[in-house]
Amino acid sequence: MTTPSAARRRTLPRRWREETGSMSLFYAVCLTGIFMILGLVVDGGGRLQAGSRADSLAQEAARAGGEQVDPAQAITGTAIAVQPAAAQQAASSYLHQAGVTGEVSVSDSGQTLSVTVHTTYHPVFASLLGFSSMPVTGHATATLLTHAEG
Repeated sequence: MTTPSAARRRTLPRRWREETGSMSLFYAVCLTGIFMILGLVVDGGGRLQAGSRADSLAQEAARAGGEQVDPAQAITGTAIAVQPAAAQQAASSYLHQAGVTGEVSVSDSGQTLSVTVHTTYHPVFASLLGFSSMPVTGHATATLLTHAEG
């Protein structure tokens, strides 16, 4: 007694019988390529989002530090300058509360506060290839304006 698949094989032309399994190889190659592209999209997008978050955190920390104006100079109207120690402390505190590390610096004139944030992105697909984390850096600068422009 012959099985239906054996009977079907006998009725197929010889050239078709020789190609048995070639579609399985084609699908395996295509699926591998699709997963690689999917991994690039997911991990690339995640890395971009992590970079955007790092920039946002740096901007917020710079704003927090920029609010530390020296009241003695501001009240008398002689200058509007940031208290360097208080600004660095406020920005560093903001970064600590956000759970990231970074550097904060105030310019010599006290008019500019720069913040750099360091964090990591943990990829989804690239972790399968041994990439457990990717460093991400964000940067922002806050400048105090001493008069309204316009």
